[in-house]
Amino acid sequence: MDIISFIDVTFTNALLLFLVGIVGGMVSGFIGSGGAFVLTPAMMTLGVPGIVAVASNICHKFPKALVGAIKRNKYGHVDIKLGIVMGIFAEFGMLYGKTVMTNIKNVYGDVGTNLYVSFIFVVVLGIVGTFVLRDARRMFKAGDTGQEFVVTKLAKWVQSINIPGTMMHFDSLKARVSVLFIVPLGFATGLLASTIAVGGFIGVPAMIYVLGAPAMMASATELVIAFVMGFGGTIFYAWDGVVDVRLAMIILLGSLFGIQLGAVGTTYVKDYTVKLVMGVIMVTVLFSRFFYIPGYLSQLNLIETMAPETLKTLKMLGDATLFLALALGALIIVSALIKGMAMHKKQHEELAALDGYED
Repeated sequence: MDIISFIDVTFTNALLLFLVGIVGGMVSGFIGSGGAFVLTPAMMTLGVPGIVAVASNICHKFPKALVGAIKRNKYGHVDIKLGIVMGIFAEFGMLYGKTVMTNIKNVYGDVGTNLYVSFIFVVVLGIVGTFVLRDARRMFKAGDTGQEFVVTKLAKWVQSINIPGTMMHFDSLKARVSVLFIVPLGFATGLLASTIAVGGFIGVPAMIYVLGAPAMMASATELVIAFVMGFGGTIFYAWDGVVDVRLAMIILLGSLFGIQLGAVGTTYVKDYTVKLVMGVIMVTVLFSRFFYIPGYLSQLNLIETMAPETLKTLKMLGDATLFLALALGALIIVSALIKGMAMHKKQHEELAALDGYED
């Protein structure tokens, strides 16, 4: 494999990575996602090759996922059995995806992995972001009534299929499901995670809509999957020497701080607001990566060579759009936090005044 291009971790780069980690952690704590769909593009914008950004992000995520899984398990939200089973099959997807990524690196170099990761980001965030925004709109129109969880028709059908020798009972589903249905779901989750360091975009919806798990348990169980496949994925990528532990530790430090702020902020907002924030950030990051793609294509001579001024302009647009996404996410979350704290303080003062009046 070609020599890996690790960036110099200067004070400025370290500070920027730490701040990006904080914002990524805030997004993670606020929307319940790993935040890697913000962190990976941000690291690439700072000059980290796509394969290194993905590998280092996977490395930073799996210990954080373990802590989150343990915490959520105390509240009975985690289906450990389902998480481990899906995580095992996700490892195969992770290994296959890593092989594809390293092959691209060997043939096309860093620019090839940058193009591959950016293209997958544009496609995935376009699809997921559209669904999330549509869901937020639907929830807003419905008044965010918090309707009771209903198992989808597809999940009922999956649970009704009995294939001897393959059936397993899962507490979150309250039903037995054939492992043969879990194999492709786990594989696809690991494959996506190995490409953009985000597997929950497939894993969580799959558990909800295909297997029939409640949303809260699906999001918590995904932490187990993230730990299992992230642990293996880190080893797979480290074997090829593309994990930059320095970057992983810096963004982990920042995200552990930011996740606390995000988690507090989400307790003061409606569910559709969380969905709206998630969708807006996704779409903004999508456009950020989109501006880089022509430059990568030009560098690989897949399109007509572009003028240096044009490449510089596109990069500036990509950088500015990503900064907008990070600033927008941080602003909304901090605003929700401040507003929520003010409301909490006001309620506390009203209760104190009422107690004083009754005395």
